[in-house]
Amino acid sequence: MSDGAESSKRSEDRFSTQHWPTEITLKKAEKALHVAFDDGARFALPAEYLRVESPSAEVQGHSPSQKQLVPGRRHVGIMSLEPVGNYAVRITFDDLHDTGIYSWKYLYQLGLEHEERWAKYLKELEERGLSRDP
Repeated sequence: MSDGAESSKRSEDRFSTQHWPTEITLKKAEKALHVAFDDGARFALPAEYLRVESPSAEVQGHSPSQKQLVPGRRHVGIMSLEPVGNYAVRITFDDLHDTGIYSWKYLYQLGLEHEERWAKYLKELEERGLSRDP
């Protein structure tokens, strides 16, 4: 593959969807987003988890080394969901963060990796003397 074709393939892989959501339900009282996928996978994703793992540049930076740790979001809720094309959803949190576009692929990944990502987040908070509380 040429360099241009290789770069295009990488970009396509990042946004391609292997698993399509069959149901997306916002449970405001639970402060969670429930997502079911066409392969039978089902995930309950807490608002706090979605917020601290936002795909926005504000949280993720422009490379893995620039990822920001977001403390103080224990009580964050989700105000609304907005479809983005047929590939993603924009989540507006009640702390007014709304710049992350959660692709179906990213939501699936967050579901699969929930335990390990959450454990890493809690460990980083502790190491830096930060809290989930505001």
